[in-house]
Amino acid sequence: MTQPHHRNRHPKYRKKYKIHNWRSYERSLINRGDLTLWLSEDVIESWNSDLSQRMGRPKLYSDLAIETALTLRLLFKLPLRQTEGFLTSIFRLMNVGLNVPDHTTLSRRNSTLKPKLKRIGKPSGRVDLVIDSTGLVIHGEGRWTRDKHGKRKRRGWRKLHLGSSNGFIVANLLSEYQKTDGEIAPNLIHQVGRIDSITADKAYDQSRVYEAANDALKDHGQINIHPRANAVISATDEAALRQRNQHIKSINQDGALAWRRTSGYYRQSEVENMFFRYKKLIGDELRARGENSRRVESVIACNILNQFRLLGSPQSTLVA
Repeated sequence: MTQPHHRNRHPKYRKKYKIHNWRSYERSLINRGDLTLWLSEDVIESWNSDLSQRMGRPKLYSDLAIETALTLRLLFKLPLRQTEGFLTSIFRLMNVGLNVPDHTTLSRRNSTLKPKLKRIGKPSGRVDLVIDSTGLVIHGEGRWTRDKHGKRKRRGWRKLHLGSSNGFIVANLLSEYQKTDGEIAPNLIHQVGRIDSITADKAYDQSRVYEAANDALKDHGQINIHPRANAVISATDEAALRQRNQHIKSINQDGALAWRRTSGYYRQSEVENMFFRYKKLIGDELRARGENSRRVESVIACNILNQFRLLGSPQSTLVA
């Protein structure tokens, strides 16, 4: 008999954890506001661009300098002009004789910058990948305008797709809201390469996701994608769908809650926690106006979260 699905869990059944390294974890939280993290000696030495380029107008500032400025802008939630003044004051206090890019240069270079996701802490072997997506608001009409003038055109937004492993972001992609999670999932899987397991919710219960996951697993690993409520056992005997058929059988026999406990599906909370950190620290809006600039912004934001994770993380155990 199939057990009913419960959306809310009673408080007494919620798990509680105890943090054992609170002193060092608290210090890491404090260090996240340390400006020396973002202005190291390497950044200062590479601030000016290489003027020996042969074609085009020479750039005064390196890509690393522009990325550092945009990182500080996101971290401290500053407009571009205030970012320029913020950097000027830091260099003045540090007694560093470097010029600061003006807000126009930051805006122009933001659209052409190509930052890479710094997969800090990524193990050398396979990883346990957890994927999901969330919505981020883009520039447009706000809530006050809609309340005052009635129902208007829907405010635009984009979808941020993340792949996490062991608390680090190992894959990311920013797409339009029309794109489904199943369309983007193969891209996230290919960014990571070989994986040990993959966990995802019902939105990823599609054959193309299973095929991409099976190729990355090389027939050795676990696929924990939650089947849809109306899922049926596939008649084909494809290798990519064998685990899905087994999941459906387990849910029909023991119920969805029992399957989630035994299959390891609750690892999905890792990426949900990542979205909470993103919106708490960075915000739920994309500040940039252009599409390329928004993609740059999302990558820089993910690098900030990875750097924070590298500073320190809580070590906790389950309290019975």
